[in-house]
Amino acid sequence: MTVDLHRVDEAFHFAATGVAGVTLDIDGSVAIGGHNAGARPMEMLLMGLASCSAIDVIVILNKQKQVIQDFKMKVDGQREHGANPAPFKTIHLTFQLTGDLNEAKVRRAIDLSMNKYCSATAQLRPTAEITWELEILA
Repeated sequence: MTVDLHRVDEAFHFAATGVAGVTLDIDGSVAIGGHNAGARPMEMLLMGLASCSAIDVIVILNKQKQVIQDFKMKVDGQREHGANPAPFKTIHLTFQLTGDLNEAKVRRAIDLSMNKYCSATAQLRPTAEITWELEILA
């Protein structure tokens, strides 16, 4: 897998392009001279974790004929403050699904993603405690 990164301005705005040709904007915070013109690198790690697991869960539930009307996630990552580098120490994912769903099947799909299939979880788990919860919304 190869990605390309291109500096857009004189500060910290970058454009990153992946193998599918899709470009994402990345930027630093205003506090360091960025312009908030894109996601921050550590935010992208959390976004990658969320989307990796979401894909797993949806694939598993589709195979089980579960009807997903809406799928949302919230991810809260807490970093080691005062450290340099400052890796994530804890990450908590909240899965929010709506649909004709069997809660036990959804929980099993999430567990399989978190403990067997999601490569992003495997990458982050050595340095962060990763937990999750499920909300099936009406």
